[in-house]
Amino acid sequence: MDGSTLEAVRSAVRGPVITPQDQEYDEARGIYNAMIDRRPAAIVRCGDAADVMAAVVAVGGAGLEPAVRGGGHSGPGLCVVDGAVTLDLSPMRGVRVDPVARTAQVAGGSLLGDLDHAAHAFGLGVPAGIVSTTGVGGLTLGGGHGHLTRKYGLTIDSLLSADVVLADGSFVIANEREHPDLFWALRGGGGNFGIATSFTFRLHPVHTVTVAVTLWPLDHLRAVLQWYRDFLPRAPEDLNGFFAELVVPPAPPFPAEIHGQKMCGVVWCWTGDPGQAERALAAVDEPGPPAFSFTAPMPYPALQSMFDGLMPPGLQWYWRGDFFDHITDEAIDVHAKYAQAIPTGLSTMHLYPVDGAAHRVDPAATAWSYRDAVWSGVVAGIDPDPARAEEIRRWCVDYWEELHPHSMGGGYVNFMGPGEGQDRVRATYRRHYDRLARVKRTYDPGNLFRANQNIEPAGS
Repeated sequence: MDGSTLEAVRSAVRGPVITPQDQEYDEARGIYNAMIDRRPAAIVRCGDAADVMAAVVAVGGAGLEPAVRGGGHSGPGLCVVDGAVTLDLSPMRGVRVDPVARTAQVAGGSLLGDLDHAAHAFGLGVPAGIVSTTGVGGLTLGGGHGHLTRKYGLTIDSLLSADVVLADGSFVIANEREHPDLFWALRGGGGNFGIATSFTFRLHPVHTVTVAVTLWPLDHLRAVLQWYRDFLPRAPEDLNGFFAELVVPPAPPFPAEIHGQKMCGVVWCWTGDPGQAERALAAVDEPGPPAFSFTAPMPYPALQSMFDGLMPPGLQWYWRGDFFDHITDEAIDVHAKYAQAIPTGLSTMHLYPVDGAAHRVDPAATAWSYRDAVWSGVVAGIDPDPARAEEIRRWCVDYWEELHPHSMGGGYVNFMGPGEGQDRVRATYRRHYDRLARVKRTYDPGNLFRANQNIEPAGS
């Protein structure tokens, strides 16, 4: 960035503009995934929508590429690009709840923990993620799923409206009445169409949930996963449970005798009558009694932040995902093979249910193109040591490549890893891709917003 461009950006915004010459640059360019080490030309800390509008005009006018940071949880590091300008929305945090209308207006840089905390005071919540430090913006634009998905649907199914800054710096409100084509695309199409500076969500009743964790040794994995694939889709929608392969962490509530063991298990969330939780979970003994079982009532925000301490910022991450409409015995064999080969204490595989309420939304209503999926799977290689980055990447890629033939062909856009290519983006959006490309042509014909899982404008 030359001096005149830097001065133009600095004079256009109220927030600080941080460049490689500034002492805080290295901290400002750091994101959740420490495997990403990129050097943007500048980081613009936006304080409000006006800053975002001015920054888009100044950056785009200078021929530079903007990247957008909300919570900074992007696995492939799409919020920082070498030589681009990161528009950092992290100063834009805040949630306003209307308990009568049961809505929440959420600023674009807010984290899930902000939303969970504000809504919980009124006994309300939104289905969104499992880690409270995740950014609301990126998670929502990709579709969003979490502990409440079977009960209340995807995150985008609760989205009522979004404030969006477009590629020309203009500001629009997108909802079912205003810019409905843009609103359709925002619900699953990622950050391709503009910068969302605020979201309005419908809230749902949730306060204290019953949380259970059940773990089995890996020699039970086949029986457990066969049982799980049949049991959960038929279970009441008040019961959510994601399947995981893991190395048991040396922390409560796990007893010392299983610390460090490779195991499989399910993290359960029951949103129904607490008195019925035991009955709802009674079937977990069917594949064999768990080696470890923990059940407790818990405020919903406590469940949402339960894994924060295990997964702090600054770890090495490499992940890939796929959707599944069923789990074949052959896929279970792949899971059993790679669970035995988990390379590090934090590496894992999760299968998140995306059925229930999510299946009752018209497949054409949003850009999310896998309403027929039952699980959203992710393989994640994770470790604090940069020296093990290639090891965790190799395990993840090998696992994914062997499992992929048993998938539906595409995956959750927020679980796409770096460099998966344009064919993979098309497979993720399936029949919606061409419509998304037309919306892109309308709102960003020059593809200014391309630091994402990119949808190219139609005709380009």
